[in-house]
Amino acid sequence: MTLTLGGGPLSTQPPETANYRIEAPAHRLLWQPFPRRVRALFAGRTVVDTTEAKLLHESNLLPQLYIPDTDVNDRVLEATEHRTHCPFKGDARYATVRVGDRAAENALWSYPEPVPGAEWLTGHSALYWSSMDAWFDEDEEVQGHIRDPYHRVDVRRTSRHVRVTAGETTVADTRRALLLSETGLPNRFYVPLTDVRPGLLLPSATHTVCPYKGRASYGNLRAGGNVLDDAAWWYPSPLEEAVATAGHVCFLADGVTTYVDGAPLE
Repeated sequence: MTLTLGGGPLSTQPPETANYRIEAPAHRLLWQPFPRRVRALFAGRTVVDTTEAKLLHESNLLPQLYIPDTDVNDRVLEATEHRTHCPFKGDARYATVRVGDRAAENALWSYPEPVPGAEWLTGHSALYWSSMDAWFDEDEEVQGHIRDPYHRVDVRRTSRHVRVTAGETTVADTRRALLLSETGLPNRFYVPLTDVRPGLLLPSATHTVCPYKGRASYGNLRAGGNVLDDAAWWYPSPLEEAVATAGHVCFLADGVTTYVDGAPLE
């Protein structure tokens, strides 16, 4: 689990298997310092450069980075009339980030007068991750979003018998799989690409980014007379937490079943 998702202690449905109860609102906020320098760039300009960022952990949401207003480049900001209301934080005001002929509309928001209990939001602003061209955690470019310090990935070798099928077709059969456990997600088995039957994986143009594992490439799967789109993915250059998955592939799609020691994986 993380703090805010999957039954974590700050989710709206905390775990029953605990010998404590948290006396707090159903929707919970936790404000913590982020320990490293963070920068955000847009159209070649630095929008954010701070060593004093904070992470807001909020029930059922991914953590959001907040930056002191003094560390935001106000020369690229244009205040707008856009407003939103959050019952747990207050009324948000927005600004557009503009550099030359490029603009990220309403990309930045703040709570000038937060509700009682969230006073620490005063003097801080947040940006939509996707609105910026690049984010940096110290000098390493962030993939996806800043990592949650309570989220982890563990990869372990396993000799369990892993077999992947698509209909009547055996796609892979191995005792050299890797088991990847990731916070808040089901276990995934990654099989060596060399143990996948040749000719079944077809190119796909799909790519996704995980801040904990890296940039994923996808493949379509030929099964009998059908082709299952984006039924497999792998990480050509995985990040350090998942570096062992290099050369391995995971399968997940309707019509694809992974068996572990003869039992279908749920």
